[in-house]
Formats: sequence, structure tokens, C-alpha cells
Amino acid sequence: MRRLPLIAALVAVVLLFLSPLGQAQQPPLVTFKHDELTITAADGAHKFQIELATDDAQREQGLMFRQTMAPDAGMLFIYDHVQPIAMWMENTYIPLDMLFIAADGRIVNIRQRAVPHSQENIASAGPVKAALELNGGTVSRLGIKVGDKVTGPGLGQ
Repeated sequence: MRRLPLIAALVAVVLLFLSPLGQAQQPPLVTFKHDELTITAADGAHKFQIELATDDAQREQGLMFRQTMAPDAGMLFIYDHVQPIAMWMENTYIPLDMLFIAADGRIVNIRQRAVPHSQENIASAGPVKAALELNGGTVSRLGIKVGDKVTGPGLGQ
């Protein structure tokens, strides 16, 4: 009979780890303003509907916990001053292309198809004013390259 409480306790622990309570909890999500930006590549201009991450809470959350994103959508992370930045994909469910952008709107470097849930630091190749996250594969599909111009909120206007 002494085993019954031990077995009940073990079952409770197993159920805790198998239940949503045992999983990482999603924090309350912040909201974002919406805008539009354009990337001018060799073959022409490409418009995107974007969300703006302009404060620490928004930049920290980014696109975490999203299951999908429209093909012409993205998130623009704008920083208060030009600086080197690094991002990661923890709690991000969709592969992303990351474009690091100078204050004049020029794309400085690109990381294509960042792996969901990775904790790898993905860094700018020097000081930048912003980073743009698009669906993975967008950069290659549209022929976007380093040196192309981004115009939009806070950039190369």
C-alpha cells in the first residue's frame, strides 16, 4: 500500500511534463504598429506590409510564437542609434530571412533561412540602424542582394 502514493506522485509528474503546464508558457504578447516599406532590387521594387518593432519589448518578442506570415509581410526592427546587432530564433516557428540595414537604407548583410528555434546569434556585419525579417526564401525568390536599397519608416527616406 505504500507504493500507491509513490505511483500517484510519479504519474502526476509525468502528466505535468506531458501537459501544456509542463511546456514553455507563452508570455502576454505586445502589439505592433503597421506600415509599408519597399526594397529596390536589380529587377525592380518589392513592397512589403510590415510591423514595426521600435522599443525593447517589441524587439525582444519580434516574430516569436507566430505560426505563419503572409508572403508580402515582415517585421522591421528599428534601433535608436546605429549599432551592431544580433538576433536569434528561439520560440520562432517559421524560417526567416534577416536583412541588416544601414541608416541610409542600404542592405549591409543578409542571413537567409534562419532555422526556427535556433539559439545561434545571427549578427550584423557592422553597425546598422535596422533589421528586416521576411519569410524564409523571400530573398532568393526576389533576387534581393547586399547593397540593395530599403525605403520605409526610419530608413533612407
